[in-house]
Amino acid sequence: MYNTMHTSRRDFLKTSALAAAALPLAPQVWSAPRKELFKISLAQWSLHRSIFAGKIDNLDFASVAAENGILGLEYVNQFFMEKAEDTEYLNEMKMRAEEVGATSILIMCDREGNLGDPDAELRRESVERHFKWVTAAKHLGCHSIRVNGYSEGSYEEQMKLVADGLHQLCEFGDEHGLHVIIENHGGYSSNGKWLAGTIKMADHPRAGTLPDFGNFRVDKDTTYDSYRGVEELMPYATGVSVKPSVYDDDGNSSPLDYVRMMRIVLEAGYSGYCGIEHGPEDREIEGILEVKAALESAHETLAAEME
Repeated sequence: MYNTMHTSRRDFLKTSALAAAALPLAPQVWSAPRKELFKISLAQWSLHRSIFAGKIDNLDFASVAAENGILGLEYVNQFFMEKAEDTEYLNEMKMRAEEVGATSILIMCDREGNLGDPDAELRRESVERHFKWVTAAKHLGCHSIRVNGYSEGSYEEQMKLVADGLHQLCEFGDEHGLHVIIENHGGYSSNGKWLAGTIKMADHPRAGTLPDFGNFRVDKDTTYDSYRGVEELMPYATGVSVKPSVYDDDGNSSPLDYVRMMRIVLEAGYSGYCGIEHGPEDREIEGILEVKAALESAHETLAAEME
């Protein structure tokens, strides 16, 4: 039975091919694909509810991202806090990414002390606690670790202290070919002018930023215009974090204008990964896919503008 069906299918394909060859050739219209202006990645924090609840394991992150059409991975150290120096575990993470054809971008690092601690000894201790994440990121194939720019004191004092801690960590990062980037993540770091000034003061080519569209709340009473903040931070950016809402200077939140914001990103000369960081409760995947679709639409609009 198998041989009969197989022969029949072979004869059918042969006959179809001969018939097609006898038809007049239709003119072929080739349209060159539009230039890729930026790539889309996924911040692991988008899935934090499912990961903390044990519904998704850290090792499954690469496959979950790939299943949803995203091949750039932005890890969060909180999900493998005790594994930074576990070579076997890191090898498994790396293998999982390679199996789905994904690229590891960065590790977002929290809970390792304040890089701008006013106490010089504690500041150095925080710097050294980040070392293991630099080497873990290098092992995974990332280009950066994301750190927080937290400190105490006045505007100027915090800038000096964070710049000092950042410079120290960048010296270690330089030994491993890794960038150390600060996200606007609350406090003065969510003031675009302050963070840009801190990066300048750090005075190291490995020091940079991870502009987060939706993280321009300095404190409960103070916000910073997201569009202006991103424009100020993009000259130092080696990554971009995409949230679907933004702030103005008066505490108002509004939906992100994707085309306007991505135009700012592109005009700064950036063409790397833009990480989706959005996972609403009970609909994490749906939220991720909504932002992905909006980014793809903005890409199409901006690509058409540039033709």
